[in-house]
Amino acid sequence: MSAETLQEQLIEYLADAHAIEEQALTQMRSAPGMAGDERLAAAFAEHLGETERQEQIVRERLEAHGADPSKLKDLAGKAGGWGMLLFARVQPDTPGKLAAHAFSYEHMELAAYELLRRAAEAAGDSETVAAARAIGAEEQRMAERLASRFDGAVAASLHDVDPDDLDSQLDSYLADAHAIEQQATGMLEKAPGLVDDEALAEIFHEHLEETRRQAEELEARLQERGSDTSTVKDAALRLGALNLGGFFGAQPDTTAKLSGFAYAFENLEIGSYELLKRVAARAGDAQTQQMAERILGEERAAAKKIASSWDRTMRLELAGRS
Repeated sequence: MSAETLQEQLIEYLADAHAIEEQALTQMRSAPGMAGDERLAAAFAEHLGETERQEQIVRERLEAHGADPSKLKDLAGKAGGWGMLLFARVQPDTPGKLAAHAFSYEHMELAAYELLRRAAEAAGDSETVAAARAIGAEEQRMAERLASRFDGAVAASLHDVDPDDLDSQLDSYLADAHAIEQQATGMLEKAPGLVDDEALAEIFHEHLEETRRQAEELEARLQERGSDTSTVKDAALRLGALNLGGFFGAQPDTTAKLSGFAYAFENLEIGSYELLKRVAARAGDAQTQQMAERILGEERAAAKKIASSWDRTMRLELAGRS
């Protein structure tokens, strides 16, 4: 790949990272007031300062590569390859869901900086390599802080719920998990045909079968509890899956970025099952708790497999642009 092409690729990944940080700033400014839990609110407030600094660092790296304000705006508008705006419009309605959404978003940022670092290494830009590594570490620590606050977030979500209503709340969380699996199914059905990495396509294919089974287990558990899946929630999220599939098909974007988005979505599922197992424990439903813990392990394994593809997918991208 020519030095000029490597430079163009690096600017694209920097613009993606900047667009992500702009969206993160909007979220971090409103999140403390929505948190419902002091420790969760404090985590968001602390990360706001980090995010402001991260945005500045990425903007400065873009400027160092000759991306002036008007060009930066144009590039940010094209950074939808990550599904940022669509993803951010999934508005959480409880402190628990806010924490799960933010947990996923931090992993979206982590993926973006992992890919940016690789693009910078290929372009020989040591300053951007160092910046991407440092910011990625901050995103990882924020994700860990959020994970440590799931207990408090669930407690805040259920604070005003009558103990007699815990069963209905658990059914709602089960339906939410089922709806997310429906969306995952819609994405995974399309994903293998949209990537240029056969090994990554196989990861998606394998996880599709796993995801279908998970959805069946959730539906069966709801039926065993005398409930059923929420048709409205499933329909809304399946529409979201179709929109994401159409978005994937329409974007002339890269396999690496699609893998980053898939990684973030796996972590949305992880966050959702972290909530489900805690609500199940509060409701005294050991069977649902055990199911959630087992599926959590599967989602974590899938996320790890996707992340393991980044070195390879970036090499393929470099070869494809040469």
